[in-house]
Amino acid sequence: MNARENMGKSVIVVGAGPAGLMLAGELRLAGAEVVIVDRLDGPAGESRGMGFTARTMEVFRQRGLLHRFGEVIAPIAGHFGSLPLDFTAENGVHASVSGIPQQFTEQVLRDWVAGLGVTVAYGHEATALTDHGDAVEAEITGPHGTERLRAAYLVGCDGGRSTVRRLGGFAFPGHDATVELLLADISGAAITPRFTGERSPAGIVLAAPLGPDVNRIVIRLHGTRPRHRARPVDFSEVAAAWQKLTGEDISGATPRWVSSFTDAARLVDHYRRGRVMLAGDAAHIHLPAGGQGMNVSLQDSFNLGWKLGAVATGRAPDTLLDTYHAERHPVGRALITNALAQGMLFFGGPETQPLRDVMTRLIGFDEPNRFLIGQASGLDIRYDVGTGAHPALGLRMPDLDLATSAAPGTATPVSRLLGPARGVLLDLAGDPALRGVAAPWDDRVDVVTGSFRNLPSHEPFAGTDAVLLRPDGHVAWTAPGADDGLDTSLNRWFGAPRR
Repeated sequence: MNARENMGKSVIVVGAGPAGLMLAGELRLAGAEVVIVDRLDGPAGESRGMGFTARTMEVFRQRGLLHRFGEVIAPIAGHFGSLPLDFTAENGVHASVSGIPQQFTEQVLRDWVAGLGVTVAYGHEATALTDHGDAVEAEITGPHGTERLRAAYLVGCDGGRSTVRRLGGFAFPGHDATVELLLADISGAAITPRFTGERSPAGIVLAAPLGPDVNRIVIRLHGTRPRHRARPVDFSEVAAAWQKLTGEDISGATPRWVSSFTDAARLVDHYRRGRVMLAGDAAHIHLPAGGQGMNVSLQDSFNLGWKLGAVATGRAPDTLLDTYHAERHPVGRALITNALAQGMLFFGGPETQPLRDVMTRLIGFDEPNRFLIGQASGLDIRYDVGTGAHPALGLRMPDLDLATSAAPGTATPVSRLLGPARGVLLDLAGDPALRGVAAPWDDRVDVVTGSFRNLPSHEPFAGTDAVLLRPDGHVAWTAPGADDGLDTSLNRWFGAPRR
């Protein structure tokens, strides 16, 4: 790194995990300059997450990344705290993708941002930061000493033990760990899959294959207390606990990764303090139940990226960034509640069995099942975009096929229109007045005239004349159905019109 060369960078991103890489890509698509620093010497080799949710799959498809993962598997069954969920509801749109290690997801994102001109400065740690009001300055310590970088904004994507969170003075309320679980990825041992857990009076074990001759095991011994953070987990401890609960000897297996995690749960009071923001695990920590952590982290960055990019490049006012906290803090709160509830069901002792029995019966009904799969997939998230009667306001636009006036004989998925990370105004009734209203924003919003193909009459967009989409695909305005005028919504989400 060279401080002089980087003085003009618009945004400093601290942390090169999924959240940091996603954010950097979104910022570059918005035209902002980015520098990423990460305290590690290189990419992390561990994979905490093993797939992604339906909402993350939509995000990757929208950015043209989904095909880079090859053939993805979307199981039609899932679980909530080990209780089975049926993902076939609503034609399986809530189904998640499994079997993709987090390190592969990070590699796809690294390749993506590299293609956008972003490099990661590994071995560099943020050790101090100052918000000057008109800019933020960070001290970055690396192999060649400490440098000062000055930028318009700084975002901490540096994980659950975030340095940026501490340096930025963010409050982090919640509760400390009460239980501990052991985790290991092992090879060279025959392990029977236990996807939803195997219980005994002394604890619970889970096991799932990660690939040929590689299994992930998770162990909860009832009555154990969380260890001191400085004391690492040794594989002999994992093997002894596994043998105690299953009677199987895995001490001869080869450990590829050994770790532990707890049920500690915390959420920052604000996602933004001035010119410093947090995304991903830096903003929320929780029990990794249901594989939601990495996905919510990616979606934090997807929400923030286009907004921060627009503000950093002078196309939108700073106040747009306030909507980041307003929209994502409730998602973080719901995530923690969800994870705590799953932890009680998953890892509780015999005293939780009555609760499990009641929940099992409830999940058998359509509405509770639909509610929980909506929570797990992220598809039920609705943002406040203004009042109105249209049922899709604030929701993410489904990937419908559009026959455009430019190519009436072919179908263009809406996700492809959103690929460049710009706003999209869909003129579904051929109204030339819409193009006139949107013209002062044509440097930020594309107007596309067309009609949806094969649209069922019960679809929310049947009878809709126009839809304004934010760069993240959420519906910001409709006609009819929105109380605000189109120009009001354009101002709100895309800044003042071009002079």
